[in-house]
Amino acid sequence: MPVRRIPKNHIHVTGRHASAKAQGHADFESPLEWEYLILLDFDPRVERYEVQPVRVPVPGVPRGYVPDVLVHFCPDASGRVAPSELTEVKTAEDYRANEALYAPKFAAAEQFARERGWRFVRKSDKDIRTARLQNIKFLRGFLHHAPLPQLVEKVFLALSATKERRSSSQTLAAACATDQERAELLPVIWHLLATGQLDTHWDSPFGADVALWRPAEAP
Repeated sequence: MPVRRIPKNHIHVTGRHASAKAQGHADFESPLEWEYLILLDFDPRVERYEVQPVRVPVPGVPRGYVPDVLVHFCPDASGRVAPSELTEVKTAEDYRANEALYAPKFAAAEQFARERGWRFVRKSDKDIRTARLQNIKFLRGFLHHAPLPQLVEKVFLALSATKERRSSSQTLAAACATDQERAELLPVIWHLLATGQLDTHWDSPFGADVALWRPAEAP
């Protein structure tokens, strides 16, 4: 459970993020923190995460320092599990402007994490506000879309029929006979991508046509 409660704030954006990967309440106190949690939700390497997870003792700081998130990872194909990441989230400008103020806290967090076999990492808007985030924000609207089974089957059959078992959103939609079928199929494609049943180049901005393949058949 979080060791620090984030109070409501009339100046900064705060809120609670709903996620199946979060242990305990996933509260945030900035849009950037919320966006980082969205990235974690869609990262297949991430097993679970904790928000406001630990209080790090810092000399001269009575209440210590509470990093934003502790991220735990799934085993990779070889069974290896990457070290958990104790993470601070701030803008690059904030890091630069307050470097001296944050230095003792970050040094203490690095030692605290190392003693537990974790890594202390800092994420900024340059790491978070990427093409991947924009793609994910678009797909979140289709996450709970419930497609008809026959339309899902149509997508997978069309994909399997291609020479390299990969295609694109427009190509798959164009395989439908009518305009209505094409309009119905695109939301299905976005749902399958959002739920991990299809894969793509996540770090390339989505355009009018999005490359698609099954996760086990990545290029």
